[in-house]
Amino acid sequence: MHRALLLCSATLALLGCAAQTPAEQLGAVSDTVRVCEGSRCVDQHRNTTRWQPPATDAAAERRLEALSRMAEKDPKAAYDLGLRLLRGDGVERNSFQAIEWMRKAGDQGLVAAQFALGRMYLQGFEEMGSDPAEAEAWLSRAAAKGHKEAQRMLPDAQAAKRDAQSEYRVREAYRTSWGSWYAAAPYYWYWGGAGWILR
Repeated sequence: MHRALLLCSATLALLGCAAQTPAEQLGAVSDTVRVCEGSRCVDQHRNTTRWQPPATDAAAERRLEALSRMAEKDPKAAYDLGLRLLRGDGVERNSFQAIEWMRKAGDQGLVAAQFALGRMYLQGFEEMGSDPAEAEAWLSRAAAKGHKEAQRMLPDAQAAKRDAQSEYRVREAYRTSWGSWYAAAPYYWYWGGAGWILR
C-alpha cells in the first residue's frame, strides 16, 4: 500500500512538470543577456545576441612570434617572454609557460632568471606550491655568480628545505615582497616598431 502511494505521488509530480513550459519549469527567464568584451559589458536582447569570437591583434601576435623565435636561442629573450607571460603583458597570462621559459633562460646561465626561479620556488607561485629544494638549487646558481639578493635568500631556502615550520615562515616573509620584484623587474628586449631591440 505504502509503495503504491509513493508511486502514485511520483507519477502526479512528473505529470505536473510535463504540463509546464520549459520557461515555467526554470522560473522567469530574462529577455536580455549580459555580453562582456574585456571590461565593458552591455545587456542585449536575447534574440539579437550572437557570439562573436574575440578580435585578434595581428601586430601583437607578430611581436610575440618574433620574441618566441628569439627566445629559442637567446636567454634574455626567453627571460623576457617568461616575465611577459607572468605579467600578462601583451600576451595571455600563463604561469606554466612562464616558468618553462624562465627555466630555459636559467639553464643557459642567465642570473636574473635563476634568481627569479629561486624566488618563485621558495615562496610558491599561483597554483605552484613552494619547493625549497628547487629554490635552493636555483638560488645557489645565482649566488655563485655574485647575485647579492640570491646570496641573502639562499640560507632561507636551505632552512625551509630542512623543516616545514621554517618553510612556512620563509614563504610568508617573502610573500609580502613578491609584488615589488614581479612588478618592477625590467625587460632586456623592447619593441622598437620594426623589431625587438636589446636594451
